[in-house]
Amino acid sequence: MPMRDSFHDDLDGIGTSLVEMGHLVSKAMERATTALLTADLKVAEEIISEDDAIDEMQHDIEARAINLMARQQPVAGDLRTLVTSLRMSADLERMGDLAHHVAKLTRMRYPAAAVPPELVLTLQEMGNVTARITQKAIGVIESRNLEAALQLEKDDDEMDILHRRLFEILLDDSWPYGIETAIDMTLLGRYYERCSDHAVSIARRVYYLVTGEYANSANN
Repeated sequence: MPMRDSFHDDLDGIGTSLVEMGHLVSKAMERATTALLTADLKVAEEIISEDDAIDEMQHDIEARAINLMARQQPVAGDLRTLVTSLRMSADLERMGDLAHHVAKLTRMRYPAAAVPPELVLTLQEMGNVTARITQKAIGVIESRNLEAALQLEKDDDEMDILHRRLFEILLDDSWPYGIETAIDMTLLGRYYERCSDHAVSIARRVYYLVTGEYANSANN
């Protein structure tokens, strides 16, 4: 039926927009890490200003999903798709905010490098893990691959290890950089950890979208 065909085209369009939004977020975080580690103010400023585009995309997805709910009164799987899409767009928007926070810290400490030499490798690894997990989450949105969705939980363990390593360094009695830098590093660690957590949340939502069950309960 033409009306149902149009409805499902609109649903597919929301899915496509989520993938596009995911790529914007992934690029923002990768560039934020580069700006952070190289004290590149120009790139940091670009990321800060470009966060508005991510916010606008989230608002657009939200408006389209709510409009479809109001006009079509979907049930069962279609309703689950729309509700899940709303939540995933919120996760992606928050990930964009976290890239924005990394860039703002870079700007705040410019022209000095925000990250002490001893922590450059750890922060680079955290950035790499975040980028990898985010890309996998985007792939899961696109493919709805349940095995890949569950794998993201294990990938996130690597971020937890890096986060603990960061705190071990910060809490060492020989830490020479003072309280302000320790606070900066604590915040940065939190930004990367939370970004990965949101990517895992997206994978869980896709699992729920496909199966109608939450991944944790399905694995118990």
